[in-house]
Amino acid sequence: MSVSTPGRARIGRPADRAGARRATTLAFAAQGMSVAAVYTTVPAVTEHLRLSPLLTTATLVGVALTAGAGSFLGLAAVRVAGPVATMRGALVTIAVALTLVGWAPGTATVICAYVLFGLAAGALDVGINTRGAAIERAYGRSVFGSFYTAWSVGGVLAALLTAGAARLDRPVGEGLAVQAGVLLVVAVCLRTHTLPAAQVPYAQPPLERGLWLRILPFGLVLLIVYVVDSTVSAWSSVYLRQTLDASLTVAPLAYAAYQAGTVVGRATVDRLVQRVGTVAVVRTAALVVAGGLAGVATAPSWPIAVLAAGVVGLGASVLAPLCLASAARLRPGAAETVLARLNLFNYAGVVTGGAVSGLLGSTGEFRLAYALPAALAVLVLAGARHFTQPPGTSET
Repeated sequence: MSVSTPGRARIGRPADRAGARRATTLAFAAQGMSVAAVYTTVPAVTEHLRLSPLLTTATLVGVALTAGAGSFLGLAAVRVAGPVATMRGALVTIAVALTLVGWAPGTATVICAYVLFGLAAGALDVGINTRGAAIERAYGRSVFGSFYTAWSVGGVLAALLTAGAARLDRPVGEGLAVQAGVLLVVAVCLRTHTLPAAQVPYAQPPLERGLWLRILPFGLVLLIVYVVDSTVSAWSSVYLRQTLDASLTVAPLAYAAYQAGTVVGRATVDRLVQRVGTVAVVRTAALVVAGGLAGVATAPSWPIAVLAAGVVGLGASVLAPLCLASAARLRPGAAETVLARLNLFNYAGVVTGGAVSGLLGSTGEFRLAYALPAALAVLVLAGARHFTQPPGTSET
């Protein structure tokens, strides 16, 4: 970043704002890659280490629980060192965790590696979303969708890499090591860019009780979104493998299709918000999610399930970024605190979806695991009215 005078730094130059957006976009993509790397390799890790279905379910639920704890570690790190330093540290830790997952010699090691991943992923969540909220304030319009588009692109690439490694009969550790290397490169490349002086200090007074009540609708919507997301992300590969008799090469494709759908949805969400309004976008997305999940639940073969997973991604993709952006606008001066608390609903959804889906799958009822979230998706319609427009736009 070039040197600027104090006066110009206070105003905030477009180059600084754009640089911050590029760096944060890269971090979102890295997180999407890391999550996909973990979830799409579950079948291979399970078969390699001969883990029981119940242990696999418990481990994935443990990842979500530790991620919840990690979000508070991330909040503390953001307040002390800022979001960019938090992002760097979390990415390095995730790279270590992925390497350990891939080359774990036994059950104890792989469980510890998954726990480490969960803690770092939670911290990274707070870092990237806090930075994203600040950048959206600097732009004065909806840009959160572009960050989550990058997240989804990273997920697609990681899922395809997992499928390719399986196709070539390479050990799961090799693929995860490659993805860990990518994360390290991203961590090294991250830079801090100046944002407009309207940005406020990270240390803020406690949230008042009335604000907690205003956060609750977003928390409930986010919980439902992540029940859906964890059901597809954590278990779609296992569902294709066990219920639809797909090969290890094909099994990751449902996750890839899901993330490809999110790429399309998130690439268009900012423009859709400006054109038809946030509430209309949220309501339409909820109906699309319900239809896609019904398609996955009733799919007679893996190609149909893959296509339906893509439809789920198309609808689910817009809900989380709009939820986070609307919640952050409730208290712009304490966005990191709001988002850290909101992450509790995120991980509650991941735990609920992951646990219920895993338990149903272990009893041979994977189809029911996708039918139940379809009903929950319709409940998002009730929470849509609480979503707000970004500054500079208006509802139509």
